[in-house]
Amino acid sequence: MPGENLTRIEAQERRGVLDTQSYEVELDLTTGPEVFRSTSTVRFTATEGASSFIDLIARSVHSITLNGRSIPASAFNDSRIALDELAPENELVVIADCEYTNTGEGLHRFVDPVDGEVYLYTQFEVPDSRRVFAVFEQPDLKATFQFTVTAPAAWKVISNSPTPEPVPSGEGIATWEFEPTPRMSSYITALIAGPYESTFSELTSASGRVIPLGIFARKSLWQYLDADYIFEKTRQGFAYYEDKFDYPYPFAKYDQLFVPEFNAGAMENAGAVTFTEVYVFRSKVTDAVKERRVVTILHELAHMWFGDLVTMKWWNDLWLNESFAEWASTIATAEATEWTEAWTTFNAMEKTWAYRQDQLPSTHPVVAEIRDLEDVQVNFDGITYAKGGSVLKQLAAWVGIDEFFAGVGAYFRKHEYGNTELRDLLTELETTSGRELTEWSKKWLETAGVNTLSPAIVEAADGSISAFKIVQTAPADYPTIRPHRLGVGFYDLQNGALIRTHFTELDVDGDLTDVPELVGLARPDLVLLNDHDLAYAKIRLDERSLQTAIDHLSKISDPLARSLVWGAAWDQTRDAEASASDYIDLVLGNIGAETESTTVRTTLAQLQLAANSYVTPAKRDASREKVAKGLWALAQAADAGSDSQLQFVTAFASAAATAEHWEIVRALRAGETSLDGLTIDTDLSWQLLVSLAAGGVIAEGVIDEALAADNTAKGAEFAAQAKAALPTPEAKSAAWSSLVDSDRLPNTLVRAAGLGFTHPAGVLLLDEFVDQYFAMLLPVWESRTYKIAEYLVLGLYPAPLANAALRDATRTWLTSHTDAPSALRRLVAENLAGVERALAVQERDAH
Repeated sequence: MPGENLTRIEAQERRGVLDTQSYEVELDLTTGPEVFRSTSTVRFTATEGASSFIDLIARSVHSITLNGRSIPASAFNDSRIALDELAPENELVVIADCEYTNTGEGLHRFVDPVDGEVYLYTQFEVPDSRRVFAVFEQPDLKATFQFTVTAPAAWKVISNSPTPEPVPSGEGIATWEFEPTPRMSSYITALIAGPYESTFSELTSASGRVIPLGIFARKSLWQYLDADYIFEKTRQGFAYYEDKFDYPYPFAKYDQLFVPEFNAGAMENAGAVTFTEVYVFRSKVTDAVKERRVVTILHELAHMWFGDLVTMKWWNDLWLNESFAEWASTIATAEATEWTEAWTTFNAMEKTWAYRQDQLPSTHPVVAEIRDLEDVQVNFDGITYAKGGSVLKQLAAWVGIDEFFAGVGAYFRKHEYGNTELRDLLTELETTSGRELTEWSKKWLETAGVNTLSPAIVEAADGSISAFKIVQTAPADYPTIRPHRLGVGFYDLQNGALIRTHFTELDVDGDLTDVPELVGLARPDLVLLNDHDLAYAKIRLDERSLQTAIDHLSKISDPLARSLVWGAAWDQTRDAEASASDYIDLVLGNIGAETESTTVRTTLAQLQLAANSYVTPAKRDASREKVAKGLWALAQAADAGSDSQLQFVTAFASAAATAEHWEIVRALRAGETSLDGLTIDTDLSWQLLVSLAAGGVIAEGVIDEALAADNTAKGAEFAAQAKAALPTPEAKSAAWSSLVDSDRLPNTLVRAAGLGFTHPAGVLLLDEFVDQYFAMLLPVWESRTYKIAEYLVLGLYPAPLANAALRDATRTWLTSHTDAPSALRRLVAENLAGVERALAVQERDAH
């Protein structure tokens, strides 16, 4: 990625000499499959006589005109056009040929294998609008954007402004001239074009305006799209946010578009949100995925206010943008939709992610130091989203939820269509709550690491509590002791269930906090710190509570409390304080009764990591066999057609480790074995086939036959994963070559093939690729786009080896490449941390 970086200092200097007013962008999408013509007219003010630059990534530049004078093409170098002798008022016109991508960055071009139709969409966050037009690519240079698009007349063309009537401009060609947008940052502008199917509705905003709503997807997927349900969740979100924010929806319309080969879950383009097609359900999916789609819909809708209407000045406040949307979408899901246990899902999924990220060597304060664009890219992480969302939940509890929403509304009104920093939000929250937040911000947002909270209980002779303290510790590298608002729950066994019998909420601060209100109460069977999950901290169970949890975890009546206990058990395992073998027993003994889909999903993933990487190597084969056998028993015992049945079957297929297991998988896929209520639909058939491929019990030709029967984009992903999972040296080498030696595969196939390549069933073959992995790192980083490089650096790391040789090789690379790009070093260091942790847990398991 040479020559495409931008530093914060450069952005500040550029903002110091110029300000943007408007863009007029003309795009001709009829010039062939590789490039499109882009004409940018940019109007901006500047300090007279100053020099600066504008950003552009293009195959070629045809002409550059500044204030009527021609600038030589040599002014375009790498990703910049140099601009000299600026006037107080400037008009710049750049005509270029820009390239379509297959990486999910810039203007992505996809050809549907089902019908040959071409679909386009943009993805601009962080720095990729410059792949489509000449632009000052930084969030605090807002402007209006007016798009004019020439494309096949049969297409639909969607952008941030309402779609105009197209005007014929040639045989089979038409031009769409959109109205200018409100002032916004370049990264939330959008263009989606192609023969998308669509359906429309509307709602009336709190302002009285009628807001048009649209939903779009590819023709070949349209039959699977449940548009009415998506409209319903959208309306619920609009009503909730307009009420809580006390600010009406700020844009002219709201379209939601499901687009192919998308890297993320979704993107908050103003009025034109793009989503991954994973959320178009052509086969049965788990409730975890269904709920995640609702949270994602409401996450992007929250961004229309927080991020789009009001935008951070620079990417160091990226966390605030994403954390707020994460928190807001969870509370909206819990309070405005049928998914009332959304906070349980948040605990099981987001907080698990956050705690893991916060214990990596790359952990950073929530308010991270963002020196340049490469720093931004790697900070779309568990700190930015999940820890930040957790901390905002803590802040809302700290200042009071009504005061929190009141402050947020005041923030929107004061800074509408502008740019802000964290201090601007805290100022409004201080005003509405009366709480001083500077010290809170320092401890929670400007320091890294996660605290651990443990109960210290003294029991009297009569079984009552004579002293109750909460002990707070911090890791040595990040020794900050923080204030927490949290609950303490007491649970007792009653009629076969663990029932909450007492709850108290309090502020905890310092190394030791007395809780006098619990003195004199009978000591319960289970003491649960952070009950209700208000705080962001790892929790520990006292010895009696831990034994109760092991014996009766599935009997805890409250799903959020269960999730907290599941999380505590996993934390203790990851921290080598409990054995991985015991964790496997805990999961297999209790997961069958778990009712929350995301808790099941997260726990099953942790179960497989424990079996594949965390048990001592001497017990690994036996543990993998035990886990697969246990999962198949759970699948057989699950209610017919239930969510858990589907999860246990897919987890069993993934965990299969013996010929006997793969014979069950084969018979299940062939219909020779069946489970009541389980349909082997298209996607489940593929998941079973990937398992058979990883087990080496089918040949490549069987995968080709399956792809011929399901010649779709999704089918191609499964086929790539299955072929890369085949446990032969030839198959692994072919997968490696397709990923590293060629850049032809699109983003989704790169990701899928990586999953297959590192399938644990083929772990013994990965030894041969350790040296090749480290040899490819710098060439890949220098030659691929950021997203593809990230997929390769993370996806091809032979983590399932989890041995000392891999640890040592990784350390050696880091030691000998101190001058490698910091973003690349961070990804490799995170890979190393996973292996080092696995080795520590293996040692604990051995004893």
